[in-house]
Amino acid sequence: MVDYWLTALGLMLVLEGIMPFLFPSSWRDTLRKASQFHDGQARFIGLTLMLSGLLLIYWIK
Repeated sequence: MVDYWLTALGLMLVLEGIMPFLFPSSWRDTLRKASQFHDGQARFIGLTLMLSGLLLIYWIK
């Protein structure tokens, strides 16, 4: 089970690193814009991402 968690963590780090590696200026601009979201907007985006991830995991299994 630990192998799955470490594999998932490694994959997440690879995916998170693609944008700053390939498009550093666009990534920086996106982070600047995202930092200006209100708390409610950021929470909605976080909730949407978490639910999407759970649905993807459910669909795979």
